Amino acid sequence: MKTHKPRTDAFVSPDFYQIDDLLTVEHCLIRQSVRDFIKREVSPIIEDAAQSATFPYQLVRKFGEAGLFGSTIPAEYGGSGLDYIAYGLMMQEIERGDSGLRSMASVQSSLVMYPIYQYGNEAQRQKYLPKLANGILLGCFGLTEPDFGSNPSGMQTHFYEEGDYVVLNGSKMWISNAPMADVAVVWAKNEQGRIKGLLVERGMEGFSTPEIHNKWSLRASCTGELVFDHVKVPKANMLPLADGLKAPLSCLDSARYGIAWGALGAAMDCYDSALRYSLERIQFDKPIASFQLTQKKLAEMLTEITKAQLVCWRLGTLFNQGKINSAQISLAKRNNVAIALDIAREARQMHGGMGITGEYPIMRHLMNLESVVTYEGTHDIHLLILGAAITGISAFK
Repeated sequence: MKTHKPRTDAFVSPDFYQIDDLLTVEHCLIRQSVRDFIKREVSPIIEDAAQSATFPYQLVRKFGEAGLFGSTIPAEYGGSGLDYIAYGLMMQEIERGDSGLRSMASVQSSLVMYPIYQYGNEAQRQKYLPKLANGILLGCFGLTEPDFGSNPSGMQTHFYEEGDYVVLNGSKMWISNAPMADVAVVWAKNEQGRIKGLLVERGMEGFSTPEIHNKWSLRASCTGELVFDHVKVPKANMLPLADGLKAPLSCLDSARYGIAWGALGAAMDCYDSALRYSLERIQFDKPIASFQLTQKKLAEMLTEITKAQLVCWRLGTLFNQGKINSAQISLAKRNNVAIALDIAREARQMHGGMGITGEYPIMRHLMNLESVVTYEGTHDIHLLILGAAITGISAFK
């Protein structure tokens, strides 16, 4: 039963510095295609999904059919073979719809398909990637543990060899897609303490994925645990090229890059909604857009969005040229999520009481962004990554 009528999604992207001139025709066509998809498939249902804390699983296949998974993976494995600016624009449009759905898409593309492609063998690529690309399979990424989030090297999940198998024990926490995932890319230590990647499939004995309930954030996403109780994983399911912490961190770089673009999408949606509302809302016989404080807020929102757009475009250019580094990605992730949170909070106030209702997307974005600012490296951790790049001194140890 629907809680309210679906809102009309009339979103128009701000482009104050004519950044579209820096994009190719293909980039603009891809962005428009994804925007149309979000308006058609996501906007009419997302508020009810968030209100009921329901993951719209039926969208997984639709995302796959629309080419929203594995966009940078070569076409021979089911991907689209696109560049990183195209990937970023896709994440921007998906998170403009909802952060939880962008999380699902980021995990599938950057944290599941990418490591299988980058660190797997040809048999693993052929077995998993096409089905992940078209949404037949849903994947998840197991790195974070109950006691080890910002310090993944301390993980306790481990395995030992036993014939043609390895026996996996431990658990992972706060895993997007986990309750419905068909395959999990799991990072665990071998008997020598080296971190390795394993492909754990649903149905393996001793493997369970309990769901985490009562979330106030990412309510249209499914989040859970990965629990391994003497799970026998075939050695053929180990990623042969993954050795050490560098492998999972490289996956996080790709995901964090997508988050930088995605958070910008959420910020733009809040700005667009605030602008429309301020032009329509009449107080003291005139629209509230005519008041100085309202114009100040809109001007500051647009300024931060424009700066973030330029950061994303430049970061994507560096990624395409193979010149990107982790600290550059950290700057963009931290900055863009922070400005998105600020814009969402200002937009909530500008909508008055209506800002807390599902008639507008503001409160949903605001709650979602409280997770985005924490996952894939917290706001403070990214500051320290930048600090280490600036000074040459790590503050972690």
